[in-house]
Amino acid sequence: MTRNPDSRDDKFQRRALQVKEAQARVIQYANALDLEEVPLSQSCGRYLAEAVIAPHPFPAFKRSGMDGYALIAADTEECGSENTVWLEVVDNIPCGAVPAVDVTSGKASRIMTGAQVPEGADTVIMLEATESRVTDGTSYVGIRKTQEAGRNITPRGLELSQGDLVLPAGGLISAGEIAVLAAFGVHTVKVRRRPKVGIFATGTELLEVHEPLQPGRIRNSNSPMLEALVREAGGEPIMLGAIVDDLELARSKVQMVLESYDFVITTGGVSVGDYDIMGDLISEQSGDMLFNKVTMRPGSVTTAAVRGGKLLLALSGNPGACFVGFQLFARPVIGLMQGASKPYLPEWTATLGEDYPKVNNFTRFVRARLEFREGSLYAFPAKIDESSVMVTIKDSNCLIIVPPEERGLTAGAKVKVIKLPGDIQA
Repeated sequence: MTRNPDSRDDKFQRRALQVKEAQARVIQYANALDLEEVPLSQSCGRYLAEAVIAPHPFPAFKRSGMDGYALIAADTEECGSENTVWLEVVDNIPCGAVPAVDVTSGKASRIMTGAQVPEGADTVIMLEATESRVTDGTSYVGIRKTQEAGRNITPRGLELSQGDLVLPAGGLISAGEIAVLAAFGVHTVKVRRRPKVGIFATGTELLEVHEPLQPGRIRNSNSPMLEALVREAGGEPIMLGAIVDDLELARSKVQMVLESYDFVITTGGVSVGDYDIMGDLISEQSGDMLFNKVTMRPGSVTTAAVRGGKLLLALSGNPGACFVGFQLFARPVIGLMQGASKPYLPEWTATLGEDYPKVNNFTRFVRARLEFREGSLYAFPAKIDESSVMVTIKDSNCLIIVPPEERGLTAGAKVKVIKLPGDIQA
């Protein structure tokens, strides 16, 4: 990204930082929260606080992959279409049972899928490939085809050996991780506490969602959006409503929420207008300010400060800018507070599906839709991507990164995208 260190706004003496530098400043204060143990059933969506090491091999015993007979492969060497080898059946092993006897030459054990293979046996023949008979009260299994050693047997420790790393610290727990933890008897999981994130909006023009529309006013859609985004990132959102453009009221509100919660996000009031109170509030204590401008579109006025060791992130009141600012700055903070080893959204390479002619002096993060077409990944920019536009947020599953040195992009160009949570259309 091209550095532009002299980008300033007179009102707040803003000096713009590159996105990476601004992110680095913020995450210095994204301290991991306290450890807690939760039941395995409640661990989905959390991050492992400690690595899990295999306490035993997995599987812990040789197990059958078929319903059939466990036997010694060498006993079938004389098998043929004209020669049936008969082996005495000495045991019946259902799943969950321990074999009663070892298998020796000339013997076989009836066995079910998933059951423990008896000592001595080195192959399992499927039931459909055998015949049976009973002579003088003794059961026999007949085999007409030579069997290979190791066939239809899952070896002990095939997947993991004792002492192997099962899951690393900082990994997100989902269905696959829960299955692994359950298989190793991990019934309570050590995780980091979910951060409590206070959210409020500023703006005299804001109405609550349930209020009827009034001339010159708009409903507060940013706060519910931030609530959903915080939950999606694993945090616990605390909704604190909206306040009018009153500096004293904002000052007391910020102080209260910083004392009560782990992280505070505001939306609105960070531009350079006469009523943009969050900019005024943060500039009062400039020594605590991390930045108040970023070389990005939308959301260049995104502002961050530290008060009493707590992070305050002031996002734009424009919905598009608020959304992008959250993904770039708030999401990694919430992840790191939970101990996430990969707090940032992944960056992929895609083919641009349509021309993008806009030119900017700052890096632009364009809301877009990813699609797979004929096995290739394409990114289609939103038709309307202005900072104030809200509706296209719902149609976006990525952000196309357009560096300032690009003077317009044409369809077919390779572009970097930030993959947002959500499905990709085939």
